[in-house]
Amino acid sequence: MSFVQLNLFDNNYNKDNLSIADKWENLKKECLSCTKCRLYETRTNVVFSDGNINALIVVIGEGPGENEDKTGIPFVGKAGQLLDKIFESIGLNRQEDLLIINVVKCRPPNNRTPLDDEIKACFDYLKKQIELSKGKILLLTGATALKAILNINSGISKVRGKWFEWNNKFVMPIFHPSYLLRNPSKEVGSPKWLTWQDFKNIKQKYDELKNKI
Repeated sequence: MSFVQLNLFDNNYNKDNLSIADKWENLKKECLSCTKCRLYETRTNVVFSDGNINALIVVIGEGPGENEDKTGIPFVGKAGQLLDKIFESIGLNRQEDLLIINVVKCRPPNNRTPLDDEIKACFDYLKKQIELSKGKILLLTGATALKAILNINSGISKVRGKWFEWNNKFVMPIFHPSYLLRNPSKEVGSPKWLTWQDFKNIKQKYDELKNKI
């Protein structure tokens, strides 16, 4: 099932006379009051984004977990802390060099995988976030983001570390940091070792794009 078709809302954030920042804030306001799917019934907070909308790298996760639902900020639990450390190891900062968003903005009950209709209901927000950002590199953390953006249903292991093209963006699927927490080995061929190879590749692409600005 593909979720890459966008039906733009006829709302304030589509007005051409608004700045990108104003469009972003209007999109956020719309999202914060969203009731398009059942997930709004059990959420504590809508988790819209974190980081810098002018960043070259956009990290796309599956959806909020318990900590994210409480704080309204994506990737703030142990998985998020690990993600921050990985980016810091290649010289990138969460608040300056990344935009972090999720496929769905509300926590699925018991952290279950988002259902297809929930992903579809939220996809307009996701696509508009990507369009409004200056991101050139999209990093898909896990199978849900992989399916939502590239419509690939295979396991993440088969495609991680490979570059894809989507809407003039460079897209790479990577292991979700929660998976790395469950597989702590750093031996050659392990998920953490593979992730380090991926992030060296990501940094190389980032530097190439940065030098063109």
